Amino acid sequence: MIYYKTNDSWFGDVSHLAKSWTMVRIMRSVLLTGVYAVIVCVTVEYFELEEYITMNTSIFSLLGVILSILLVFRTNSAYDRWWEGRKQWGALVNNTRNLAIYVHSMFPKDNLDVRRFMAKHISNFCLALVEHLREGTKLDHLIYLTEEQQKEYASKGHIPNHIALQIFDRLATAHRYGEINEGDYINIKAQHQSLLDILGACERIKKTPIPFSYAVYLKLFITAYGILLPFALVNTFHLAAIPLSMFIFFALLGVELLGEEIEDPFGRDCNDLPTGDIANTIKNNVFEILEARTIRKEEKELYEKVF
Repeated sequence: MIYYKTNDSWFGDVSHLAKSWTMVRIMRSVLLTGVYAVIVCVTVEYFELEEYITMNTSIFSLLGVILSILLVFRTNSAYDRWWEGRKQWGALVNNTRNLAIYVHSMFPKDNLDVRRFMAKHISNFCLALVEHLREGTKLDHLIYLTEEQQKEYASKGHIPNHIALQIFDRLATAHRYGEINEGDYINIKAQHQSLLDILGACERIKKTPIPFSYAVYLKLFITAYGILLPFALVNTFHLAAIPLSMFIFFALLGVELLGEEIEDPFGRDCNDLPTGDIANTIKNNVFEILEARTIRKEEKELYEKVF
């Protein structure tokens, strides 16, 4: 995700566009449209074919309005998905902190085992969720896994769900043996359930894209509009129709591709959510709450020995 300060620098903000892969795709398509417009306009001007091309530009104005309405709906739908994903990850930050605070308060201060277990597994749940929403969880991104745990996790098809199960098993065992009372168990159970609710909501966003027919129809509409546009402008603007066609196509295609980019907010595109950074923030917060410190590399051997 590109980080920038609003209302800081007009041209500085514009310069961020060069970092966007979507902008590269847009410019390639616009240049291709420019080459096509050059061929059309030069051919019409050289062979004096103006009298055979009588396309009314007002029709394209009307089609442009219709296309704009469709693009607005497309962009709003994509942004709703992006913002819903951000709200879910914001809720994950809050709920993991709450869960860590509950564990810190409910269990005895000298019970380091449960604190280390919860710090490790809550962190791994978030780290696993990052890649689960992409191509699949990568075990080398998780922290403090023993060889036995790596084999166990490798056999699971849904690692975040398995980690949530391990967390709940530890809480249920603590309740069963009287480490926490009934009221505490009910309260902490709600915090644990919120993890699965967020997991399900993110999977819903990931696995339910914009309907295929709608997306294809919009692409066909934009393509047809771009192909016919030079013919509509050449009689009025002559060779100036070339940059005009490129600029209009840039505006329409840009809105479509930007919407397509943020439709899946959990990827690695420059405008996607910084889920990896958020997961690492949660990891640091959880370890600080449960062990009054941030995680340190020198303690890795101790964790691997215990867990």
